[in-house]
Amino acid sequence: MTGDLTGRRAVVCGSSQGIGRASAEELAARGASVTLLARRREALEEVAASLDAGAGQEHAVAEADFFDAESVAAAISVSLADTGPAEILVNNTGGPSSGPLIDAAPEDFTRALHMHVGAAQRLVQALLSGMKAAGYGRIINIISTSVIAPIPGLGVSNTTRGAMANWARTLAHELGPLGITVNNVLPGYTATDRLSELIAKMSERQGVSPDELTESWQAGIPLRRFADPSEIGAVVGFLASPAAAYVTGVNLAVDGGRTAAQ
Repeated sequence: MTGDLTGRRAVVCGSSQGIGRASAEELAARGASVTLLARRREALEEVAASLDAGAGQEHAVAEADFFDAESVAAAISVSLADTGPAEILVNNTGGPSSGPLIDAAPEDFTRALHMHVGAAQRLVQALLSGMKAAGYGRIINIISTSVIAPIPGLGVSNTTRGAMANWARTLAHELGPLGITVNNVLPGYTATDRLSELIAKMSERQGVSPDELTESWQAGIPLRRFADPSEIGAVVGFLASPAAAYVTGVNLAVDGGRTAAQ
């Protein structure tokens, strides 16, 4: 069994920064050609230029707004026409705004579901024929540990992440006979710009300093620290590889033991 991905193509969403970028870097380091998909072309081109190309990889970028699932499908279809099919899909999209669930408007859920489940559905539909033809398919969804235990103050996100997780596990049953795996990675607190923004908002709401909130959150993690994005990317790389051929339909927490300790 091997972790090598030479000759494969991966589509990585939200890959201009954070966990998405780390996942793209890991897949490229394993030999895959990577198509970077997000809203900011300039940022994507910068990432693409930095990716490992030592195995002859040809990286590409595609620009789309994940609030519009049809624009995502159109953008990836155009890109695939240039690059050829992709066998690996990493669904990774920024979370909805924070706030109590009771304060959310119905349209907040609609918007979030379109951005996450809707866009992921259209991407799978666009890539499925290529996975079938290759006899190889890996669908990896970056979600959240809120699938296991809802996170206070993230009402809409908790709801949407749960929907995404069950979408994926249902898909695992449907696509399993084709040899296509579908798995969910559940990152714990990870040192990204989004986490910094979340800490700033929630510390203000709670009337404590960002440092105090950070210390409080880290105290609840057995490893006593936040993850580095590369640590999430390493798990994505494994799940994308031939070595993970018999892993499907799982919610894999990568959280320093936080949910296990609850």
